[in-house]
Amino acid sequence: MAAFPALVSRPGRWIDNWSPEDSAQWAGPGRGIARRNLNWSIGCEFLGFVIWQLWSIVVVFLPAAGFRFSSSELFWLISMPSLVGATLRIPYTFMVARFGGRNWTVVSALLLLLPATGLAWCVADPRTPFAVMLGVAALAGLGGGNFASSMANITYFFPVREKGWALGLNAAGGNLGAAVAQLAVPVVVTAGAAAAGAAGSLPLAGLIWIPLILLAAFGAWKFMNNISSATSDIAGSLACLREPHLWILALLYIGTFGSFIGFSGVFPRLLADTFGPSTGFTLGAATISLAFLGALVGSLVRPYGGRLADRWGGARITMVCFAALAVITLVQVWTLPLHSFGIFLGLFLLLFAAAGAGNGSTYRMIPVVFALRSRDRCQGHGTDDGAEVSSARKASAALGIISAIGASGGFLVPQVLNASRTASGGYESAFYGFVAGYLLLMVVTWFCYLRRSSRAGLAGA
Repeated sequence: MAAFPALVSRPGRWIDNWSPEDSAQWAGPGRGIARRNLNWSIGCEFLGFVIWQLWSIVVVFLPAAGFRFSSSELFWLISMPSLVGATLRIPYTFMVARFGGRNWTVVSALLLLLPATGLAWCVADPRTPFAVMLGVAALAGLGGGNFASSMANITYFFPVREKGWALGLNAAGGNLGAAVAQLAVPVVVTAGAAAAGAAGSLPLAGLIWIPLILLAAFGAWKFMNNISSATSDIAGSLACLREPHLWILALLYIGTFGSFIGFSGVFPRLLADTFGPSTGFTLGAATISLAFLGALVGSLVRPYGGRLADRWGGARITMVCFAALAVITLVQVWTLPLHSFGIFLGLFLLLFAAAGAGNGSTYRMIPVVFALRSRDRCQGHGTDDGAEVSSARKASAALGIISAIGASGGFLVPQVLNASRTASGGYESAFYGFVAGYLLLMVVTWFCYLRRSSRAGLAGA
């Protein structure tokens, strides 16, 4: 067995010779280093999701604060951060290799100050034009980009056998930011409104996160590490785009993470439209405050989806999740005429749980599938000593690209719901479309990864 070189620390918190597959290194300092970097990565990514999802809850308070925007304009304020965040995930993926994971985590955390202060400024004046509001909402996409660089960075720190759990924790910790934003903002805005009025308290939705952003950036600078082996060239990154499974997995991720982030963004609006005061119900502020439960459930379940995938295979768990999403969504449509708040909320929480588990299992499939594809090529063309490193680099790039495509669901879901409401006055047709999509993705998962003739399926992806 080849000996692994010893770890070497350099100024700037750089680490050379990082090899998590080396059992001696992992049992020694390796595990502690990896966990410390994971903890601070989770903290920074958490705040990224907070900023990314702020507008999903802020838009619900805009009418009371004096803003006169149409229903379609409010949906655009919800979906624009997701569109920008999805786009930014592509360049963010490569920043870890270019600048180092620790260095880029500090920079990406500090960039969150822009959308936080921008939101506080523009919601302070009801006369702010919609174009300006939309531009500031787009800045919140900086928080969505954090996910790609964070996940690409963490995948280097852990051995293959623990990647599913580590990536699931990292993602779940970030996803929790959506829930915390939707919980904290109504409390802070409602409390502040008693003293300053609705318009005067709304800037607090952005200002309260600034101290935490500064703390997270300092912690990343002080305690995280850069790994010198986390490097990739343009040619290697572009090679991912020629891999058919990149696009298949991206499609699956739209169905899982896209559902989670899309429904997280619109859930406060759906609750307000279905059970708010204007509908004859008296739930009011209680309705909005419960919106955080959806993102919370999906976030907490996500790492267990990764753990189940580690044990049973990501494809099996992902297919089960798509089946659950289809059934739950169909029941949701059928029970809408009952106008039962308990049934509506309970089914949506089940939907978030299925999407969260699917997030973890689908993401776990990515490094496994790329490793299997690399192994197949080596068996067909001779042994390649650098195959493992090449596979890790491609998987790291693929994680970011797939997360970017999947995040587009945060734009698509609100826009589909908006189109349904505009065309028919309700959301039923959009939900039926989602059911058809989940069934299609379930078939794709089986066909590509679980058939007996599927190489990846036979290998346990």
